[in-house]
Amino acid sequence: MVQKTLIKIDNVWKKYDMGKADPLIVLKGINININKGEFLAIVGPSGSGKSTMVNVVGALDKPSYGDIYLREKNISDMSESSLAALRGRTIGFIFQQFNLLPNLTALQNVMLPMEIINIPEVNARERATELLEALGLENRLNHKPNELSGGQKQRVAIARALSNEPEVILADEPTGNLDSKTGKFVVEFLEKLNKKGKTIVLVTHDQELVKYAKRIIYLKDGKIIKEVKK
Repeated sequence: MVQKTLIKIDNVWKKYDMGKADPLIVLKGINININKGEFLAIVGPSGSGKSTMVNVVGALDKPSYGDIYLREKNISDMSESSLAALRGRTIGFIFQQFNLLPNLTALQNVMLPMEIINIPEVNARERATELLEALGLENRLNHKPNELSGGQKQRVAIARALSNEPEVILADEPTGNLDSKTGKFVVEFLEKLNKKGKTIVLVTHDQELVKYAKRIIYLKDGKIIKEVKK
């Protein structure tokens, strides 16, 4: 069966201008196809280019050279508004720092991505409530982030990532600020989503998390040095 490619990264280089100093080259000739339904881990030590890879895989940043295709559309040719709309419907993001808006409740944080793509408020509220209840937060709907534990914040972030029913979940060090028990819950929840057909891209330096992935890409100094399939 031919696998459907959701994200294609084709000979991507990323460099940053450092003024009078030599440019900083962070990614060097990256080639990755991310297929529908897979669980991919991108692994590397600090300074390997993982953070930049998150931005590239998530179509948050455009390459200096090379091409990134999101659902067969080259993002280099898209306006930022068109790209944001496509990204919002295709990729759900889970970050180490949660990135919740502090002035919004848990429910409002989860509703926000849906409202951005013009889903009616009543529908957004219903879906956000369902997601938060499924993650055991039925008693925290109206709590703001500073009233939640780290584990609760990350569960709100997961609900938010799922709000627009994206094809891909991109998790950037999702357990980095959590205790081991809560971290295990998060990664096992991602595994359950994958078994239901979601594509999971996990970016991490934690070898304990890697065991959940079916394909592992190892980064070092901005290059892919090894790929392992299970």
